[in-house]
Amino acid sequence: MKKAWFIRFLISIWTIFLLTCGIFAQEKSASPIKSQELSDDNIPVLVKHLPDWENARNSANYILNQNDLRKALGERPVFDLIDFASGTEAVTAPYSQGKLLIVEYTTPQASVDADNKINQLLATAQNPPIFYRRIGNYNAFVFDGTDEASANGLLDQVKYEKNIQWLGENPFTLRNAERAFILTTSDIFLTTVVVITSGIGGSFLIGLIVGISFFYIRNQKRAGMEAFSDAGGMTRLNLDGFTPEILPDRLLED
Repeated sequence: MKKAWFIRFLISIWTIFLLTCGIFAQEKSASPIKSQELSDDNIPVLVKHLPDWENARNSANYILNQNDLRKALGERPVFDLIDFASGTEAVTAPYSQGKLLIVEYTTPQASVDADNKINQLLATAQNPPIFYRRIGNYNAFVFDGTDEASANGLLDQVKYEKNIQWLGENPFTLRNAERAFILTTSDIFLTTVVVITSGIGGSFLIGLIVGISFFYIRNQKRAGMEAFSDAGGMTRLNLDGFTPEILPDRLLED
């Protein structure tokens, strides 16, 4: 009796173990990509931020470590500055303008720190040149680019659509305040110049209209006079012989 109970107990334990393994296997097969952020169709959000991602996804490589990064893009010195230890993700895809690499860090601090190191390295001569830009928490590269204009056009299509939350003090507070001051000052200056220019132009136009109107009216009155008089039509001595004779009926009687 005890032996039969023990056998049933072992069978129950083994059944539970098999069911648990099956559940884990299903979860693993349902979501094979370990990403910080997956969309509803189990595609990493980072992949969807590639330019024309629906066509680029077929040739894109989703990267979570240094080995996959070097396997996809070869050995490059700048890769030593990309740290995947803290959940960093990357995606790369080939385009006609070059090979695009987008690296997403989990925090703005990590992205800024990597940005400073990358800019220091890229300040030295790179052959072939590497085109780089920090976009939000994305550190985006274009390798083997044809020219700078086309590479910048490709980088312009990369959009960071997340809100950046700093754990501590925002290191760009002073820069943002300075930028806001410059923009506000430039707007005020431009508005002032427009108002002054409009005022001067409006005054000139009104003066021109009034002057032409006054000249036209005076010219009409002058055309209706029998003879020109520099005395404004008043009685004057006829020294030049141009003033018409005063009719007797126009004289005052005693």
